[in-house]
Amino acid sequence: MTGEELALLGRTAAHLQPAQVAHRARLRTQRAALSRWPRLAQRLLAGAAPAAASGWPTAFTPLDALAPQRWPGLAELDSGTMRLLGTSRTLGEPAGWQHADAPQLWRFHLHYWDWAWGLAAETDRGAARAVFARLWRSWQTSCDFGRGDAWLPYPAALRAWSWCGLYRDLVAGSDLEPAFLRELGAHAGFLRRHLETDVGGNHLIKDLKALAGLGLFLGEERMLARALHRLDDQLVVQVLADGGHYERAPAYHCQVLADLIDVAELLSRAGRTPSPDVVRAIEHMRGWLGAVLTLDGELPLLNDGYPVPHAVIAALRPGPRPGGPLVSLADSGLVRATAGKWHLLADVGAPCPDELPAHAHADTLGCLLFADGAPLLVDTGTSTYAAGPVRRYERSTAAHNTVELDGVDSTEVWGAFRAGRRARVRDVTADCDADGVTVAAEHDGYRRLPGRPVHRRLWRLTGADLRVDDEITGRGRHAVAVRWHLAPGSLVRLRQDGALVETAAGEFTVQLSTSPASRLDVEAGMVAMGFQRTTVAPVLTCRIDAPLPVRISTCWRRIPAETRRPA
Repeated sequence: MTGEELALLGRTAAHLQPAQVAHRARLRTQRAALSRWPRLAQRLLAGAAPAAASGWPTAFTPLDALAPQRWPGLAELDSGTMRLLGTSRTLGEPAGWQHADAPQLWRFHLHYWDWAWGLAAETDRGAARAVFARLWRSWQTSCDFGRGDAWLPYPAALRAWSWCGLYRDLVAGSDLEPAFLRELGAHAGFLRRHLETDVGGNHLIKDLKALAGLGLFLGEERMLARALHRLDDQLVVQVLADGGHYERAPAYHCQVLADLIDVAELLSRAGRTPSPDVVRAIEHMRGWLGAVLTLDGELPLLNDGYPVPHAVIAALRPGPRPGGPLVSLADSGLVRATAGKWHLLADVGAPCPDELPAHAHADTLGCLLFADGAPLLVDTGTSTYAAGPVRRYERSTAAHNTVELDGVDSTEVWGAFRAGRRARVRDVTADCDADGVTVAAEHDGYRRLPGRPVHRRLWRLTGADLRVDDEITGRGRHAVAVRWHLAPGSLVRLRQDGALVETAAGEFTVQLSTSPASRLDVEAGMVAMGFQRTTVAPVLTCRIDAPLPVRISTCWRRIPAETRRPA
């Protein structure tokens, strides 16, 4: 490790809580013991005896079972083909479960077993059971207890929940049942000693959800009570006062909301009462979701994110879209502004919780813009979690609609899931009047540069246009870049005072006013279209290399259809 890498690691670790470091050391020690003494460790981690297992109530259907067309079907799985994250791979015969040459995220999804909900939805129940049993037995033979990707806590938690739900349709009453129940007991023993308290966040919610599901399934009242108590404790930390999830990534907000809905519904169907904290968190999170959805019901992909199917969003039952031109989600750091046919979502919050930077992007004071419900300014999204140039770019300031200085990021993102020094936002204001909405904030994410620059941005949205004023103050000469990421398929023509932009949202003029003089270019950017899939999209970039202060005003205005010139 180089000196710079050590410094980055130190700046990242400085944000961690001491308990996180201790828990990480404990979990790594346990994993090393599992690898070296697997039989002894398996006995020490023995779970509940399955004799008291009663399963889940028949009236309960988890959210994973919705929209089974998302999952591979009987014909695919019977042929040994596994389609996950838009990528198909052959399992082979007998099925292979390691796939060392596949991206780790794909391997994780392989071990979640939520894909088997496609089998549970098949009308040919006998064939579906036979394929499930064959795959399950090959998995059990191939994946040694406590080793490899399959037995990292997160995949183990998702798999345990999936198996509990799939038991009724695909296992109960078959010759697979005794071994299957023993395996669920082993998962319970493993998970209760491998809670991801070193990471926290959505991982820990998944762990506790799985333990609650296992406790109810296996008739382990103590396990269930402990899991639910710890889940309540986590809600105080992870659900912000405005209803947002504290990792500030809407896609993970949906995931945690789905987990809480599943737990509450499972308890209700079992004749138990969910805790008031869980019920309250669900309602607050639904309200937050309704406030951030786009006009056509899409999820904004801020920070790490992936498209969430409309059927899943509908099942989460988001709250009604708030009325009025201005909605401020102060704890999450998001402001939603509407004027005429314009819709703006501005990011004026912290990039991540202090102790959990995994899904943070360096996007402070970025924004998304829609006109008539169609995207005009977009986020580049997330196409990979693998460390490397693509992951580095997608987390960078350059990949977002904000200001970059000297080619560095406003938050020091690095590796796949780490961040050192973070941008700190201050002086946030949001007001509306008869003409429109004004939002302003500043951040000091570039304080590590000479002259300690500060970026201040003001958005002014009216029914006629959006004006964005950027001011960079401080000392010394700096290279300033303001980027505007346009929706895929957009066409851009530069002109003397700015640009003409044609998108699905219509045609727009972009006018620039800068001090000192600037250079406007059209660069090739990329937008994530799914796992390991990107498409090229234009990026309108304004550059200035000059002593501070620097001021850049960018005005976006629609060209009325009746005044457009023919092509």
